[in-house]
Order: sequence, then structure tokens, then C-alpha cells
Amino acid sequence: MTGETIPEGAKELRDFYAAKTDSYFSGLRADILAELPQDPAARILEIGCGAGATGEAALGSGRAGFYRGVEFDPDSAGRARAVLSDVVCANVETIDPALIADRYDVLILSEVLEHLIDPWGVMKALAPLVKPGGRVFASSPNISHHKVIRSLLAGRFDYEAEGVMDRTHVRWFTPASYRDMFEQAGFTTLSLGPVAPYPRKARLINRLTGGRFAHLFQLQIMYKGRKAGSGRPAGR
Repeated sequence: MTGETIPEGAKELRDFYAAKTDSYFSGLRADILAELPQDPAARILEIGCGAGATGEAALGSGRAGFYRGVEFDPDSAGRARAVLSDVVCANVETIDPALIADRYDVLILSEVLEHLIDPWGVMKALAPLVKPGGRVFASSPNISHHKVIRSLLAGRFDYEAEGVMDRTHVRWFTPASYRDMFEQAGFTTLSLGPVAPYPRKARLINRLTGGRFAHLFQLQIMYKGRKAGSGRPAGR
């Protein structure tokens, strides 16, 4: 899909996403940006690029020479076109593969897989686009966070405007199931942990329990992996 055409499935979800603030689509992932190498020849694909803040910073700082984004929201895709090399406005689950066919050094999926019906199938479809040795960075909410478990114990499973229980989420993951999805798609795990550092109390509990309950304190899961096979490693 190209131009300003509303992607398949958008009409049904448009009301949910219309309630999102601009910050939902415009956030810069500085943590991921810091992991990218200084490689002005790198080709990067970001699924759910929003308004393109991360890609704009990557291009501007010499960490990419070509940055393609795929964005479901037409307004955000329109803004991203002004700063990225290429933007496809589409649902990644129904996208024409020819629109993103390429070989990429880096694949980024920031807070997007939880919005998909079949994220496992999407990862298996995207994996061949990543060069051997290429990197993948992905993050999603953690359904095994202690606050969610406490709500379940109280008999509650309430959707909210944002966060782990965002009403636009259709899939949920624990850190272990998130890692398994990428490994089944052909990636080797480099690290798996929280997006934000553990709070002081959580660090203490992790030390006392040998990390056995670390999943209870990860609000968001951060996955870093490498595409299996030989090739020049991309990133750190």
C-alpha cells in the first residue's frame, strides 16, 4: 500500500488509535539509537516507525544511510515521510512484501508486536530480510509484571488507555515467550531484560533470589538479537 490509502484493518481500529496522543507516535528510542553502530551505509527497517523520530536521528547521526519505516497510522506515516528514506503506510500483517523487499542490517520493532494478530508469523516473514549477522531490537509490554498478576488475583483484567493493558493490544508476552518467538524465527538472543533499569527494591530482590523472579519487575521487555548465519555483525 502506498500514498495516503488507509491500510487494511485500519477502519476497524481507527477509533482506538484516534484517542492516542501525539507522543504515542513521536517518541525517540534513544536506547536503541545508542546501540546502532556508526555506519553511514547501514540499511534499517523499522516496523511501527510512528512519526519517524528514531529513524531521523539514526540518519542524522551517521548510523544509517537508508531507513525505511512501516507505519499503520496514516497521519504519522505522512509525518515520517518528511524525515525517512522511505515510508510504507500499511498493516505489516497484510503488507505487499514487495514494498519492503530488501536486505537490512537492522530490524527494529518498538512496541508493535503486541498489536498484531499473528506476531509469530510476522517475525518469520521478516527474518529473511535481515542479513546474516544483522541485528534485531524489539520491545513489548510484559504480561507477567507483578501489577498485572495482582489484578488477576483480584479477579480483574481491565483494559486501559495505555500501558500493559492498552486496549489496542491483542497479544501479550512474558520475557521467556518473547525470546522464544525470535529464536523460532531464526535469531540468536544477545540479551533479554527490561527497557528501563530495575527500581532499587527490585534490584535487591533480584540479588537475594538469584534473578528467579526478575520477570515480575519488568514492565516492558527489551529483546536484542542477531540473525543466525555468517556475516559482519551489525551493532555492538
